Amino acid sequence: MDYCPHTPDDIKQMQAAIGIAGIEELFADIPEKFMIKQIPDIPQALSEMETMSVMSELAGKNKLPRFTLTGAGAYYHFIPAVVGHIVGRAEFYTAYTPYQAEISQGILQAIYEYQTMIAHLTGTEIANASMYDGASAMAEAAVLCAKMSGKNKIIIARSVHPEYRQVVKTYSWANGYKVVEIPYIPSGQIDLDVLQKKLDDQVAAVLVQSPNFFGVVEDIASIADAAHKKEALFVTGFTDGTSLGILNPAGSLGADFVVGEGQSFGNPLNYGGPYLGIFAAKEKFMRRIPGRLVGATVDKNGKRGFVLTLQTREQHIRREKATSNICSNEALCALAAGVYLAALGKNLKRLAELNIYKTQYLKNSLLELAGWEEVFPTPVYNEFVLRCPDAQKVNKKLKKEGIIGGYALQKDYPELKNTLLFCATEMISKEDIDKVVAILK
Repeated sequence: MDYCPHTPDDIKQMQAAIGIAGIEELFADIPEKFMIKQIPDIPQALSEMETMSVMSELAGKNKLPRFTLTGAGAYYHFIPAVVGHIVGRAEFYTAYTPYQAEISQGILQAIYEYQTMIAHLTGTEIANASMYDGASAMAEAAVLCAKMSGKNKIIIARSVHPEYRQVVKTYSWANGYKVVEIPYIPSGQIDLDVLQKKLDDQVAAVLVQSPNFFGVVEDIASIADAAHKKEALFVTGFTDGTSLGILNPAGSLGADFVVGEGQSFGNPLNYGGPYLGIFAAKEKFMRRIPGRLVGATVDKNGKRGFVLTLQTREQHIRREKATSNICSNEALCALAAGVYLAALGKNLKRLAELNIYKTQYLKNSLLELAGWEEVFPTPVYNEFVLRCPDAQKVNKKLKKEGIIGGYALQKDYPELKNTLLFCATEMISKEDIDKVVAILK
């Protein structure tokens, strides 16, 4: 059945209202040479059944990898079936926070539960209803710190994800803030000596990632102490949320803001998105954090209910005083994260342990190969860096076997030639790892 939004009579009325004789007059500004006089031959329309057949045939040409050894901000984790079931329900299936909020108790409660779990995991007191992704969450935190403090300098570790660093620089450039990068030492951790030298009274915030881009776990407490001594705020980030199941929460170690990527919580690998920005903070920053915050209350009859408690964005009452111009969020991805975390419960710690076991087995197995060596001899989570004789050749060899290899670090870190960042999650079996080693031998 054809879909006609406007009837011929509707069109005539609109033409009369704006004073034109025909629709063609609306395009009078287009030069004649660019006008299409005749519609090209278009194949006959297909039925739904025929279309499915054609698309299935095309899809059959795809060569899907057997598994991936690449992490670098996007992780291959198991997703329980209950996640897809819940997020696919009609009453939940939206990426947007409802405007008529108080009649949407279901999604508000889901967001409230998500916020609560994130606050527990990060060791903070509050978490918002989500951001676009981990990179924008870190950039929003950096700019917020500068606005609150009135200072114009932001310090960021070079071991932070390269794309996150770029987004932070873009946000900072737009707001007139200076970004200073701190190098890493042979352990793969931030250089604390250089950090302390760069900390002055104009530094608004110190930004680190732990586990960082190399998979290395940072000494959060020491960095927090250094930042706070100079009255700078401290922001920590992460790219794989499952690490929160086993590492000490950054919020309990002194972080003012904990931000990161929530893709690992029930959201599949999907060409880079949509992902989930996690943003958590100390309670004293409640009225300054971007986005929205759902709260619990009771109605006049004493019945428990949920409301959009705070909305600091510019489209609401804050106007030009808004701390951020974020106009949407990732509510559907946050719902997936909430369902995932509820389904796993305390097993999140066991999952994190399993990821560590798989990572160590892969690393130790690859180190048995001739010419391979460890780059950062420091405790890691999920990811690690190895130097090999020829990184390009390694990945080509694995690709021929239908395996996505490690992430080549040289393009982001020129000094790390022939190094690969490998990742192993619970989805990689012992047999898979043994197969990789056999191929590379």
